[in-house]
Amino acid sequence: MKNSLMARLLCELLGTALLLCIVMGSGIMAVNLAQGNDAIALLANTLATVFGLYILIEIFGPISGAHFNPVVTGVMVLLKRQANSELLPYIAFQLTGAFFGALLANQMFDLELFQHSNKLRTGWGIWTGEVVATFGLLTVILLANPQRVSSMVAAYIGAAYWFTSSTSFANPAAAFGRMFSDSFAGIAPASVPAFVVAQIAGGMVALIFYKGLKK
Repeated sequence: MKNSLMARLLCELLGTALLLCIVMGSGIMAVNLAQGNDAIALLANTLATVFGLYILIEIFGPISGAHFNPVVTGVMVLLKRQANSELLPYIAFQLTGAFFGALLANQMFDLELFQHSNKLRTGWGIWTGEVVATFGLLTVILLANPQRVSSMVAAYIGAAYWFTSSTSFANPAAAFGRMFSDSFAGIAPASVPAFVVAQIAGGMVALIFYKGLKK
């Protein structure tokens, strides 16, 4: 029996909120403990994200698909795996979840609740990194064995934290939420639009590649 739209939307909201809380909370904790060693901080941030993302996909995947990502939802709509009418509600709940996930991380670490990041992430190299990161993520989602997609997505994101120049946001909701944390994992609002364009481009290239394979 298919879950109701509201149940799926709530799962997308909660899943995205928890994902952003994991990413930003672990980033804050990592910086606090790493004593200025950015490599150790990134490693800790990566491991927490990999484990957390795997669990979230396992829990919420059977209900909402565990997109937590507007590009994923958009591609599913274009492939007619999801109704057109669900696109905007999914995105709205994902963005809302990302915002509250950022606030929760700020609250847990006694930071100013409402803040914005000053961490600029810009340049053709970083934008290319986001195209590659998002292309890889969508390719894994579309081609992975459905029984293994949670572990494969988590593993790919963990790898992409390190091999992409952007540290693999690969998600407009993540970019949106991370604006509200002036921390290790944050991104300045001025850097977000180009990230989103790169993410959409990566998703569309993955979709074209997938459709080419299926011809």
